[in-house]
Amino acid sequence: MPLDTFLALLLFAFTTSITPGPNNMMLFTSGVNFGFRRTIPHMMGIGAGFFSLLIGVGLGLGAVLHTVPAVYIALKFAGGAYLVWIAWKIATSRSLSEGKDAVKPMSFLSAAAFQWVNPKAWVMAVTAMATYTIQDIYFVSVLIVGLAFALVNVPSVSTWAGFGSALRDWLSDPVRLKWFNITMAVLLVLSLWPMLK
Repeated sequence: MPLDTFLALLLFAFTTSITPGPNNMMLFTSGVNFGFRRTIPHMMGIGAGFFSLLIGVGLGLGAVLHTVPAVYIALKFAGGAYLVWIAWKIATSRSLSEGKDAVKPMSFLSAAAFQWVNPKAWVMAVTAMATYTIQDIYFVSVLIVGLAFALVNVPSVSTWAGFGSALRDWLSDPVRLKWFNITMAVLLVLSLWPMLK
């Protein structure tokens, strides 16, 4: 892959990974409610799940979705329904989770599996594979696209958990936390709008 194409790919991966979307809204909220350290499995799950989605799309799932649009539509709405459920859980949370009986942050496996129904992740994966793979070295270029995202994804999404964690003390006030969680739940639902059109 030519260097200028690879650099453009890194920029695309960085921009799409760090901009607001369902993953980053959930990580920001998790950083506030659970702290940075307890959110690490969630961050790593996003990276691993998205890498597997990228490789899957590159090795043929993208073509299946193009051929059978009903599958893509079903995935979008399943992901949307799951995000609305997560938004409800966030909106109704009223305390920072610290005790052993408290609600737990999203696990590595849950975050990885979520990528497969995350509408933004599908749009990113299909766009990346359609734009940055090279026919003459297709399999190698699929791996390069996956590795480029692996390089920038976790550091990019971790900034959201870090911002959330930095606000943790300020949001320890129950009234502030209540309105923060409600606001984040609304933003999470609103992040679906462009992807569900």
